Amino acid sequence: MQDFQTFLAPAKINLFLHITGRRADGYHTLQSVFQLLDFYDTIHLKATNTGQIKRLNTLKNVPESQDLCVRAAQALQLATGCKQGVEIRIEKHIPMGGGLGGGSSDAATILLALNHLWQLNLSRTQLMQIGLTLGADVPVFIFGQTAWAEGIGEVLSPVNLPESQKNSYYVVLTPDEHVSTAQIFANLRLTRDTKPLRIADFSSSGNSSKFRNDLETIVCEDFPAVATTLNWLKPYGEARMSGSGASVFVAVNSKQVADEVLANKPANIRGFVAKGLAKHPHYNLI
Repeated sequence: MQDFQTFLAPAKINLFLHITGRRADGYHTLQSVFQLLDFYDTIHLKATNTGQIKRLNTLKNVPESQDLCVRAAQALQLATGCKQGVEIRIEKHIPMGGGLGGGSSDAATILLALNHLWQLNLSRTQLMQIGLTLGADVPVFIFGQTAWAEGIGEVLSPVNLPESQKNSYYVVLTPDEHVSTAQIFANLRLTRDTKPLRIADFSSSGNSSKFRNDLETIVCEDFPAVATTLNWLKPYGEARMSGSGASVFVAVNSKQVADEVLANKPANIRGFVAKGLAKHPHYNLI
């Protein structure tokens, strides 16, 4: 693809997810840790002088008008008055609708890349503000490092992983199940009163029992394939669901072990092995 430049959009997992309350506007307040992974969608971009935003390939069940990549480019144009355009090709590898942040990550990579290609010179904070208009998870990918999240997920701070997790490999499995995030958050059985914890609580290896995914029980009750996949992983370690599912993961201490777990997975479940990223691959574009 001549004249196209290639950019990466990493997956994420939530190492835990606590729902701490609900605001008057209906948004839920939470605490979570976002860990970026070295498993990527690939985005090819060619800046143009036409002012037009064009997606050149089709994506199943994602019309161009609803594609977060297209919307991110349009939002950046609107925010800056930029008259340049872009042609976009997207290679999807991150499972869609699996709680791994693929769409949000793609949008964030578009913002990072076009800020560079269009020479807009916006700050990280400015790009995160634009990203938040596209979705609550977009800013964390622009923040670009392991992040402690509060508020509705937009208040971000760097966080150190417990020593026991710093060299982990993650086995991530995604059953063939579509979980509606809105449906889970609206569920009347969801408790919304988990006591807030501190970053120091998370960074201490001795506190892992305090952390969980508050959405996991409801998702497993309503989507048996998620429960089955999670139960399959549990003999290998402290398995957990990411976001609102359907993806689940477990951390192990070597790539060899991770590859063996993946090789034994049930045939009807997609999966991959990944290492955590300290920084987004395009962190230094800003």
